[in-house]
Amino acid sequence: MAEWSWVAYTVLEVLIAAACSLGNTLVVCAVCVGIRDSLREPTFCFLVSLAVADFLVGVAAVPLAVLLDGWVNLTPDLCLFLSCVVLVLTQASVLSLLAIAVDRYLRLHTPHRYKAMATQKRTCLAVSVCWILSCLLGFTPLFGWHNYSTLPSDSTNTSSSSFISPSCTFLSVISLPFMVYFNFLGCVMAPLLVMTLLYMRIFWSLQGRLKDSSPQAQASLLRERRLACSLALVLILFASCWIPLHLMNCLLLFHGPQAVTQGTLYTGILLSHANSAVNPVVYAYRIPKIQQAYSQIWSRFLMRLNSCHGDKQVRRSSTGHRTNHTETCGSGGRATP
Repeated sequence: MAEWSWVAYTVLEVLIAAACSLGNTLVVCAVCVGIRDSLREPTFCFLVSLAVADFLVGVAAVPLAVLLDGWVNLTPDLCLFLSCVVLVLTQASVLSLLAIAVDRYLRLHTPHRYKAMATQKRTCLAVSVCWILSCLLGFTPLFGWHNYSTLPSDSTNTSSSSFISPSCTFLSVISLPFMVYFNFLGCVMAPLLVMTLLYMRIFWSLQGRLKDSSPQAQASLLRERRLACSLALVLILFASCWIPLHLMNCLLLFHGPQAVTQGTLYTGILLSHANSAVNPVVYAYRIPKIQQAYSQIWSRFLMRLNSCHGDKQVRRSSTGHRTNHTETCGSGGRATP
């Protein structure tokens, strides 16, 4: 790409990374601090897991995507490990979305047993299983399915593990057959199909129950449908942002490098990363509990800011004598002598 294109790509990646980090930090704070007892609800636990994965995309995956583009010289082992980190975070997002879909399905179809099944201990175990599976699936190339054979070798005295690759890029160590057959079809498309079927079943069931339910029961079912719509929207956005990049990998595998231009490929990369920045916006507009938590956090921030400003004004107006002020920036609401 032209030099201006590289600059534009890097600037956009930096903006996406900042949005991912700040937005998903706010989501975690909203769920853990703003919503009382929210962590007892499995759905919000899985949302936190998804938000953590999206946060790590901003602080780890996006910087790695920029660095692993020929900017650094690394050994193949290290280059492969860092590339696998990106796969782990993507897989954590997929499995967190799957856990959310399964949770909403069980909540709707097994209401009498749901509370007994969805305990806090089991929910934490499910989150742990999601991340353990993500690591196992994402780090699969470390066990042999990689592109080391395509990396150059300068002499018989230099082993492949100590050889410094002149251009560490994602596809120089991650093989396209792995990305297409294992990662795309097995680790992304299969869960997406399962989630699509679950949400179709959820909406079909909700539609039938709304017709036959009393006005009192309809209010609860409508709230359930609104939350299901919001979570399904998160799923649709994930698929819309990630499938184009995977389809480009398919074209690269079956038709060669000439099938996809560099500009198109980098647009797909930006779109996949942008997904992690969009989710907090969806939560803010679509999930009432998180809306309320955002409002509480914003109100506390403004109160704190006003308290700091008021403390400065008192100190400035002081004329040499000691002043009592009940709320100051550094005292946490205690009186300061």
